[in-house]
Amino acid sequence: MEVNYAYKGNTAVIDRGDRTQMSFSPDTKREPTFFIGELRQNIAFREAISALHDVVVSDLRFKPKDKTAYKEWAAKQMQIDWQLVAVQKQEVASRMKQLQEELKELNNNSYQRLKPYYDARDKFRNYVFQKQLDLYFLFDPVITVHPDEIFFECFSVDESSYGRLGASYEVFKNIDEFACGTTNIDYSHDLYNEFQKIRSYKTTKLEVDPSGFEVQTTNEEAFKEVKIDLPDSWVRGFLQVSSAMSLPATRFDLHPMDIHNMCLVLRRHKEKQGPRSMRYHLKPGEPVRVIFEPWNIEVVCPRSPYTGTSEQVIRVWGRRRLLILERLIAVAKKFTVHLLGTGMPSFYVADLGDMSFTLGLSGWTANDWSRSGNFDLMTSRTEVDNLTKLSIFEMLKRDWLQTPDSIANRLNVDRSVVLSALSAYTQAGRAIFDLNKQVYRVRELSREPLPMDKLRFANEREEKASRFLSQNAVRVTSCTGDPSNVLILQGNVKDKEKTYTPSLTIDSDSRIINAECTCNWHFQNKLFKGPCEHILALRTQHLRQSR
Repeated sequence: MEVNYAYKGNTAVIDRGDRTQMSFSPDTKREPTFFIGELRQNIAFREAISALHDVVVSDLRFKPKDKTAYKEWAAKQMQIDWQLVAVQKQEVASRMKQLQEELKELNNNSYQRLKPYYDARDKFRNYVFQKQLDLYFLFDPVITVHPDEIFFECFSVDESSYGRLGASYEVFKNIDEFACGTTNIDYSHDLYNEFQKIRSYKTTKLEVDPSGFEVQTTNEEAFKEVKIDLPDSWVRGFLQVSSAMSLPATRFDLHPMDIHNMCLVLRRHKEKQGPRSMRYHLKPGEPVRVIFEPWNIEVVCPRSPYTGTSEQVIRVWGRRRLLILERLIAVAKKFTVHLLGTGMPSFYVADLGDMSFTLGLSGWTANDWSRSGNFDLMTSRTEVDNLTKLSIFEMLKRDWLQTPDSIANRLNVDRSVVLSALSAYTQAGRAIFDLNKQVYRVRELSREPLPMDKLRFANEREEKASRFLSQNAVRVTSCTGDPSNVLILQGNVKDKEKTYTPSLTIDSDSRIINAECTCNWHFQNKLFKGPCEHILALRTQHLRQSR
């Protein structure tokens, strides 16, 4: 997916003794989106924007050690050992030693002659690495200006971590002007070092430059044209994390010192074998307990009682990504944890007063957002006509952010219809669910409509479900419960010579909260990677019969 950007110059940070000015260059090909304000909470913003940088550069994928040099050394040693075994006479051994010394000298001379080449090669590798980091920054930063706050979004290198920093206008003073909208910003790796220079005694000005949108008549060459082949996985990851945030989750608060204790365990211990999970033990009225496997180290959170109604144990993986939150411990008031279930994604929302930082983690590090988690298939899927969807989105755009209940009351439609329409726009990259304020927001991820035929069907399950329906191979055998509360469906799906018996539980907002199937795919993956094609087919068949 090729995306064209046009920036008026480069993003720059001007650092002086008494003030710091951060001037971001927005994409001038998008609708005018700009913001000019002076920071009131310098230190908290510095730590939050630095944590966002930690998300961008995070890459915890397994990197095997390069054993090439060792294998070459071992082969030489083996060759030398066999020669020593084969040659028994002293004169032959001394002759070999003499030749080895000569060979060592020749190798040393050869290395000295090639040393400039080796140095130049290392410099080139470092240069390419830095350029690749700049490309990651070009992919990731998306900035959105809304009537109540400005927020940044990004993705990690391994696409398993999502970061969102939202700053309300109370963070700023002397706000000159702003225009609501979403844009990409020119961002480089060197900006991180400049962020570290923000101090409380210096005036810091944040500027999403509005001058780039002025009509240019003479200095057209001042604009920097950038063409980027944006990976589909990056776009798909944004859509999946937005869908996952709108799903029902177990929610509780943790004190900053509890997060500190959890990070301390991860810093002091290095796992060499599995399991590598964290077990959250949640019992109503009692402190949250976290057990780290395989050491079975227990962290009790006495400042954080669980206020839920049911006792449960939830396991999560990829825990070392929590170290991203370390910089926020000193400035956070609390951390709100959202757990979708065992092996499912988790979200950590740091309350920074007038700011909030959301860290979204996939089920485990190797199970990134883009390829393995199809959480859009679990959201509300009620059939909504195009006219109703358009009216719902226009109502959302009018105020830029609203709750589903507010839209439902204004348009006099059912809440599940609103959720289905908003879910469709979320999957199209035009809206996002704000976990911190529990509202939907307008956020146009791209200037042009996304190629949903390429992004939506990253797997064949939904396509297979559609094929089952066209072949009349799906039958609903049982439908119990109350549609206004919880609905339990059972049925069978004929797939070639086999017949599968899926079942699922749907809540009042038409979202899947539990599902089972007798197929091998569901047996291996459960709902960690979304529902199988038989569950999807049963759900769609019920919707058709309901109509």
